[in-house]
Amino acid sequence: MMLRRLFCLLLLLLPALHVLAQPRSLPVGSDATSFLNEQLRFRRVRAAQATAGDKIAGQLRRHHIASQHLELFLRLIKTNRALEVWARNAGEGPFSLLQAYPLATFSGSLGPKRHAGDEQVPEGFYEIDRFNPASCCHLSLGLNYPNAADRALGEPEPGGDIFIHGGTLTAGCLPITDAGIEEVYWLAVLARTAGQLVIPVHIFPFPMTQEEMAIRQGSPNEAFWQGLFPQYEYFTLHQQLPTPAQLARTRQ
Repeated sequence: MMLRRLFCLLLLLLPALHVLAQPRSLPVGSDATSFLNEQLRFRRVRAAQATAGDKIAGQLRRHHIASQHLELFLRLIKTNRALEVWARNAGEGPFSLLQAYPLATFSGSLGPKRHAGDEQVPEGFYEIDRFNPASCCHLSLGLNYPNAADRALGEPEPGGDIFIHGGTLTAGCLPITDAGIEEVYWLAVLARTAGQLVIPVHIFPFPMTQEEMAIRQGSPNEAFWQGLFPQYEYFTLHQQLPTPAQLARTRQ
């Protein structure tokens, strides 16, 4: 119990530890190179490159993906307890699954995050908005929770500071061990350096098939989950993220 309280306190202090919070509007070209050089100033990022670089390069080659064109998409299905990392050459065809990283532990239950301190993992459509190479959890990638959809609900204290990070403890975040975050973090650095300004992260409660939805009919979260269903279904069919127009057609 004492260890858990100390960990929660660390999470509350995370904003002060975000020594490098890269803006979403980071341009490509020379500034992208500056981003890479800035990241490599940090010992843990250099260690991630050394330990994970060759493995990642091999994965990309097997999927015929060039690192200078890398585009990432991350997905978590809560009941699967694993962070899926998908990749492709930017804008070219379907994504390929590179690897699924098991969560070291998991807090909360099925359903979205709504309140500070509820230890829930959010559900919905997010993006990486922070690279933290000096995290209290080895390395970490911040999600833009609460996003506009979360804030539109009017909850005065929705919480925040949700991360994909190292280690094995959590209070609403996604811990994938130090070894796991080194690989995912380095992939994210490569994608950002290649010019991907927005790395999407989709979080679903369960595989959103018609059968799974029927099982949970009558849940207080049913209407919310119905709103997630079209995105999940489109990606399942095409291994691509839908444009707004494509998503609108699936709802007709």
